[in-house]
Amino acid sequence: MTLPAAAVSFFFSSAPALADLKICNRMSYVVEAAIGIDDKAATATRGWFRIDPATCRVVVQGTLTADRILLNARALGVYGASPIPQNGSDMLCVAQDNFVIAAARQCRSGQTQAAFTQITPTQAADGNFTAYLAEDSEYDDEQARLAGIQRLLVIAGYDAAPIDGVDGPKTQAALAAFLKSRGLAADIMSSPNFFKTMVDAVQTPSATGLTWCNDTPHKVMAAVATDDGKSVTSRGWYRIDPKTCLHPDVTGQPKQIFSFAEAIDADNRVIKLKDKPLNWGGDKQLCTRETKFETNEQADCGARGFAATGFGVVDMSSGGKTLRFAMP
Repeated sequence: MTLPAAAVSFFFSSAPALADLKICNRMSYVVEAAIGIDDKAATATRGWFRIDPATCRVVVQGTLTADRILLNARALGVYGASPIPQNGSDMLCVAQDNFVIAAARQCRSGQTQAAFTQITPTQAADGNFTAYLAEDSEYDDEQARLAGIQRLLVIAGYDAAPIDGVDGPKTQAALAAFLKSRGLAADIMSSPNFFKTMVDAVQTPSATGLTWCNDTPHKVMAAVATDDGKSVTSRGWYRIDPKTCLHPDVTGQPKQIFSFAEAIDADNRVIKLKDKPLNWGGDKQLCTRETKFETNEQADCGARGFAATGFGVVDMSSGGKTLRFAMP
């Protein structure tokens, strides 16, 4: 499955934010949001606020005095390269984990810059203010929740496509099979932690398909490639946090699968041990680049703005394979 480019929409009025500020998620992804607050030439950021599809989260309580409010959102690493475009005009500092940064225009060690978009939220009847995250599909809450379930089912290897937020026998059969295989009761769907349960289940080793598990204390970025007999397609990057697993979205029945992964630090630099990069790959030279990518052309990588990277062959003869990335 190739992730579509999701658009982020903010619906707003010109009213100032003087009460609780909520971010509501009408996307088919579990997202993490960060906000920036400009006030009298000082800019602070805070995050990450995890928001499931079809839910809202209060990110500021009480009266908020600000010249401008800004927002950045990212999808969880389980989805691979974030499908949410980051095209805001304000570059502010964030950290990988939960953070509060008082002076967010001068990044320190462990902080990186991210693009923030200015928003002006709408005021509801209760006096609170709300900004919405939305896709081009313009899901309502019910559709966003179902599309979010479909997307995680597909990542877990179940046939719940297309991801459209429309219920039907195929989606219900895939969901029932998923719940049964994980030993989950049907009433788990009504739990407020249902999406966390699904994400946790998707991030555990599986008897089928390819699973990456990060046994290091570092963040790992991984890429996958598939050979369908006609061409080889490489795709990345997938973020795998320490002590978690992830299933890359590999569809169909490719003749061969390849994998490459590397550990990076808080500043997104490749970690080196004894001057050697900490990575896991092989001898198959395929094209990658530093940012999100997908290409089915593997010749002349450098001439096309890519880098030739050594991928390793994944033995899928048993139907499933778990690759564990560990410290040497």
